[in-house]
Amino acid sequence: MAENEYRTATVGDRDVPYDPEQLRKIQEHPCYSETACHTFGRCHLPVAPHCNIQCNYCVRDFDCVNESRPGVTSKVLSPQETIELVRKVIQDYPYVKVIGIAGPGEPLANPETFETLRLVHEEFPHLIMCISTNGLLLPEKIDELQKYGVGNVTVTLNAVDPAVGEKIYSFVNYHGKHYTGREAAEILLKNQLEGIRMAVERKMFVKVNCVYIPGVNDDHIVDIAKKVGEMGAFSFNLILLIPQYKFAEVVPPTAAEKKAMQDRCAPYIKQMRHCARCRSDAIGKLGQDVQANVYSGCSRK
Repeated sequence: MAENEYRTATVGDRDVPYDPEQLRKIQEHPCYSETACHTFGRCHLPVAPHCNIQCNYCVRDFDCVNESRPGVTSKVLSPQETIELVRKVIQDYPYVKVIGIAGPGEPLANPETFETLRLVHEEFPHLIMCISTNGLLLPEKIDELQKYGVGNVTVTLNAVDPAVGEKIYSFVNYHGKHYTGREAAEILLKNQLEGIRMAVERKMFVKVNCVYIPGVNDDHIVDIAKKVGEMGAFSFNLILLIPQYKFAEVVPPTAAEKKAMQDRCAPYIKQMRHCARCRSDAIGKLGQDVQANVYSGCSRK
């Protein structure tokens, strides 16, 4: 490819060269571009019910049609059901350019995720493939993700110090063993950072989600942003805590506190400021979900 066919995208404080196909994965992805979110949409496929860690703020629910937050879906689909769904979505809503798997559990801990990626990528290779993960299995699954065309990876990273991480995670299940406390946090962090490194090395676009938890990681968030910015992550999405489970009594940050924290992180990495905290079955443009209409027209067992 001729040199003049490359353009650049700003990653942190650097202009990084990307070819046109890589740039498309920014320009048509509503989470990676502030302008794309008004024009393009995404379709989340809820095929991954199981999780391999327990975050102290996370409750995964099913059949909660009135809730809009991560970990919620009306139904878990089989890989075969997703093909019917994607066909209908791109026919009825051609502005949908992104197919994502974001739960309701941990996508990389569910074999259905990879079968879904295979089926969708084979039939719709032009669609942007996106994964959200806690990062525990990212290093060992990264090549399989690349094989199925996944070019956008979101990693939830709430600490870069295990002393902070052990306050956030109840346990980690890894390769058949159950870990708690500092050991669990150390294993998770090691794999998260290695997975981010490997994804960047493969020229995947990495977005880092970070849950803002007052009294737990609020003094640590700038350190997280600085670290992942140095590693070459594309953007940083600060998410306000939803008080539930073990953090049910924690008062969440205000919108003003969120903005102030984003401003502090901005010198180190591009900030995503338009997150809609999507459900695991979200379809449509951010803030304009249409999944109720879509599912009413699909055969569902």
